[in-house]
Amino acid sequence: QVQLVESGGGLVQAGGSLRLSCAASGRTFSTYSGGWFRQAPGKEREFVAVISANGGSTSYADSVQGRFTISRDNAKNTVYLQMNSLKPEDTAVYYCAASQRNWMSSSYYSYDYWGQGTQVTVSS
Repeated sequence: QVQLVESGGGLVQAGGSLRLSCAASGRTFSTYSGGWFRQAPGKEREFVAVISANGGSTSYADSVQGRFTISRDNAKNTVYLQMNSLKPEDTAVYYCAASQRNWMSSSYYSYDYWGQGTQVTVSS
């Protein structure tokens, strides 16, 4: 069993930066891929980024490519999302997820564990 807790959300002006953290419990987290998704009011949850278990592979949604960077520190059981050049359309609740099969997937259904989310609000 893995529990995920996100932190680092908040209010930022357009063009600013935030770094989200996802702290995981459980010794097997280093064998899971880690993903970030987001959900804006009235919209479906959408894929943001994913990183493989060993950190060697990453993938991003087109909407954040070049602005966001996903990384992980397996010694700390933590996955990060560095968000730069934030836009008002990035406003959403951001969720961390983990896939025990180490899938590099953009599909919500590929992930087995989810955090409770952290709010990111970008003002114009």
